[in-house]
Amino acid sequence: MTNDLIAKAAMDRRLAEIVSPVVEDMGFELVRIRLMSGKTATLQIMAERPEGGIEVDECARISTAVSAVLDVEDPILDHYTLEVSSPGIDRPLTRLKDFETYEGYEVKVETTELIDGQRRFKGVLAGVEGEEVLLNLERGDEEVTVGLNFDWLSDAKLVLTDELIKEMLKQRKDAGLINEEEFDEIETDESGSQEDE
Repeated sequence: MTNDLIAKAAMDRRLAEIVSPVVEDMGFELVRIRLMSGKTATLQIMAERPEGGIEVDECARISTAVSAVLDVEDPILDHYTLEVSSPGIDRPLTRLKDFETYEGYEVKVETTELIDGQRRFKGVLAGVEGEEVLLNLERGDEEVTVGLNFDWLSDAKLVLTDELIKEMLKQRKDAGLINEEEFDEIETDESGSQEDE
């Protein structure tokens, strides 16, 4: 069953039913799907490997496979553009496991109903307890921990902080996706060419 965070509108849910099995068969997970209207509608699909991360060529492969299935099922009547991407650094959190993975990072969360007079919360993820997402919030001079039921959440995303960027770069480096020697060479090439001018 797809939750609101992955697919909100009825059409998104229908698309998720079609797209999810394709993405999963290829060894990836659907993070979020949105059909966004505009002059030309855009179907935005965010996917990643179960352990996190996705490369450009993998997005292209998913795009090709999803296109083929959508051509057959044809759920979108108008002309649309398909966009398959990684969730990005300041990513949406759409599955309970995401809230565990990013414990200790700053998040913005919105709820469907008012809770203590508010719907928007900004705080630090304090993990998951059962079906509840725990958030450490600043209340004046003190920090309080609140538990929000996962089903109450209508939107949740990481806040882009220096700490988050450093961690993502470290993960990519550890995974062998960033070769620092290549960067060094590029830098020396550039400085070398500037001296020639």
